[in-house]
Amino acid sequence: MILANSAGAQTLGGNTVYNFLKLPAIPLLTAAGGINISYNSKEIGFAMNNPALLEADLHGQLNISFNNFLAGIKGYALSGGYHHDQLNTSFGAQLFFLDYGSIPRTDAAGNENGVFRPVDFVAQISGSRKYLESWQYGFSLKFIHSSYEQYRSSGIAVDAGIVYKDSTKNFSASVLVKNMGFQLSSYSGIKDDLPFDLQVGITKRLEKAPFGFSVTAQQVHNFDLNYEDTVFNSNNGFVNKGGFINNLVNHFVLASHIYLGNNLEATLGYNFLRRTELNVGATGNGLNGFSVGLRAKFKKLEFQYARANYQRSIGYNQIGITLRLNQLFGMGEL
Repeated sequence: MILANSAGAQTLGGNTVYNFLKLPAIPLLTAAGGINISYNSKEIGFAMNNPALLEADLHGQLNISFNNFLAGIKGYALSGGYHHDQLNTSFGAQLFFLDYGSIPRTDAAGNENGVFRPVDFVAQISGSRKYLESWQYGFSLKFIHSSYEQYRSSGIAVDAGIVYKDSTKNFSASVLVKNMGFQLSSYSGIKDDLPFDLQVGITKRLEKAPFGFSVTAQQVHNFDLNYEDTVFNSNNGFVNKGGFINNLVNHFVLASHIYLGNNLEATLGYNFLRRTELNVGATGNGLNGFSVGLRAKFKKLEFQYARANYQRSIGYNQIGITLRLNQLFGMGEL
């Protein structure tokens, strides 16, 4: 009941805390535009974004990802999967840690007095079960913590997802409710909302061509995602970006999956909202909002790389390695 009431009161944008939860923890998700809940990647790190994607095939997988974000921010993710036959349940766990580096500590007058090292992290455990032939459902429980010098905060959140898969038509669809929860402790005594999100997505692989496509809608519960500073836009000659069509397309994230062989896969992504929010006036913004990635699969491990653009000539890179522990170390069924 607490979680349900909290979810109904969630807000968007800069009015929420723990917005690092929106960042993609692994390269496969970054390459797909940062948001994708329906692609059946058969990879543990990707499945931890939507617990309904956890399945028995992910047993024994371990993903390690390194994220070189902007401004020297480093991100690290560790994900693992385990299937329990007797419980007929697949489990997963993930730790996502952000290190913002050393930042000068200053007083109100700007005088430096040492340095501090802010960090954010989220630890989650997830579980998923199959229902009938084509359905899977799953839940994640998250513990969230932020530490910025003397300011600290912790929170609890839950994700809940359901996936429908039709293997004969290479089609899947999913609904995911993310970050239902609340703060256990706040930075200044006033508790804020978490970045709640309701997402809907579909993925289809073509039968006679080496292509697949994903369409994901984010923040479905809120139609108007635009933030407009009309005074700033007027003073700088920028055009306001509102309107029905703009509001509609800003919900969507597109991805194209290109199968270059049985073990090589490329992904192209485009995030409408990211481009809208980060474009600067009428200037050229290059490939802002686009992302690209490559996945190479081998018998005992796979390699992942992704790059996402956040402004002209500005982007960040991610690399990841997924190990199949059973085959790598001859551990049988673990």
